[in-house]
Amino acid sequence: MKKPVFVGSAVALITPFNEGGVDTKKLHELIDFHLAHKTDAIVVAATTGEAATMPDEEHLATIRSVVEYVDGRVPVIAGTGSNDTVHGIKLAREATAIGADALLVVTPYYNKTSQEGLFRHFKATAEATHLPIIVYNVPSRTNLNIAPSTYQRLSQIENIVAAKECNINQVPETVNLCGDDLILYSGEDGLVVPLLSMGGKGVISVASHIVPESMHNMVESFMNGDVKNAAKIQADIVPLVKALFSDVSPIPVKEALNMLGWNVGACRMPLCEMSESGKANLADVLKKYDLSFHPATL
Repeated sequence: MKKPVFVGSAVALITPFNEGGVDTKKLHELIDFHLAHKTDAIVVAATTGEAATMPDEEHLATIRSVVEYVDGRVPVIAGTGSNDTVHGIKLAREATAIGADALLVVTPYYNKTSQEGLFRHFKATAEATHLPIIVYNVPSRTNLNIAPSTYQRLSQIENIVAAKECNINQVPETVNLCGDDLILYSGEDGLVVPLLSMGGKGVISVASHIVPESMHNMVESFMNGDVKNAAKIQADIVPLVKALFSDVSPIPVKEALNMLGWNVGACRMPLCEMSESGKANLADVLKKYDLSFHPATL
């Protein structure tokens, strides 16, 4: 059986921006918040972190800042995916040298590829690093799905240890084909418990920005055999998850953090602000949760 990179809830960390670029001080404040509120791992410079609009120098500097600040307290998983295999390998090697604990590698987007191309893409990336790799399957963004049969091939590569899976419908087939050779993490905050019931080990989460302890406790409860409590937490966060994905992520979660006093800045273009009605709905939903541990209340 392959060793999990983490068990529990990893935050898919946003990147706070200011006029000068990445707001490193705010980034470290967010990390302190997560370490104080049970987040089990930090994912940096991935989709929610807006890596697509970060030049390589800034991307890698942000990974370095997080790795150095966390200093081994929880695993740091660096986003190094690209639709250009050579570029992705370069990022993987750089993140490895920086000291990341694992890599999150998304499927190629726009140019896409075949299932054979997917296998070769991930295999080439795995050969460029000794770090554990979590492959990231998010068809809604990439229009490309990792088939269970491809997961089976990838699971035979030693350092491809896990998948962040957003296509939950195919998890039973993937589990049947891969068994203990591939660890699964939910990429869907609203479907964590169903994935755990199929042997998953946790979630890479957006909602954990707002309710980090709930996300951790949901997984911990399930792992400790308290399925009823895990299911209750899962049901309780449904309105929040819907609100956080009511616009293109990470637009709503950044808006929510700003409402809660974090001052993390706006998203980079082409992402833009929510509509006024969207903001109003988000604010109404946030009021339903205990947010007293955030810097400000609504």
